[in-house]
Amino acid sequence: MFGLDDWIAGLSDGASVAVVLFVAVLLGLRHAADPDHLAAMTTLVASGRERAARSAARLGAWWGMGHAVTLVVFGVPILLAERYLPERLQQGAETAVAALIVFLAVRLLVRWRHGYFDLHAHPDPEREHRHQVRTPLGAFGIGLVHGMGGSAGVGVLLLAAIPSETVAVVSLLLLALFTAASMAIVTAGFGLTLSARPVAGAVAAAVPAIGVASLAFGVWYAAAAWSLAPYPF
Repeated sequence: MFGLDDWIAGLSDGASVAVVLFVAVLLGLRHAADPDHLAAMTTLVASGRERAARSAARLGAWWGMGHAVTLVVFGVPILLAERYLPERLQQGAETAVAALIVFLAVRLLVRWRHGYFDLHAHPDPEREHRHQVRTPLGAFGIGLVHGMGGSAGVGVLLLAAIPSETVAVVSLLLLALFTAASMAIVTAGFGLTLSARPVAGAVAAAVPAIGVASLAFGVWYAAAAWSLAPYPF
């Protein structure tokens, strides 16, 4: 993002194995800040009434584990075979990420339109159970899709420059692990902010803005995947 990954990866040039692995950790911690990740997880966390830091961190951790699984499954063969995914497949993965962001945004807006975030409303537990997406499995599935995206591929490309295959694979595992950890931290912070008393009362009013912004981002992200719009990140 804005050349930050390349700068971080450059710290490992000619360095010891320990420094190379540390750089992989830094890449993982930074990777959680990619705008497509933030758009999806912000919308997911905001879509429920219960936004405590612990609940948000749990969603972020499951998202990160799903992301890690896909990143490792696709990344290890790339590192070992030194072959990259076909361009059309990469574009398809990015389009899937965009579609997921749009889906979460639309769902958030529909819930808001139906009065779900009305502080005086009493939710129907049975209805809430039928329409629950803020589950570990749901967050894990979102992570699986995001792990296929091109932003994750950037990290794999940077690791592919490491001469040792063993060090490259270990670096990939660290990248995946610390991306999951950083997503848990980011979402916990977001949940803590939303659940704070001065903010909680204003969340309902902010929900439509969050939904519209995420929807616009998803559409733009899809267009950028097919080179129909610039992608500066």
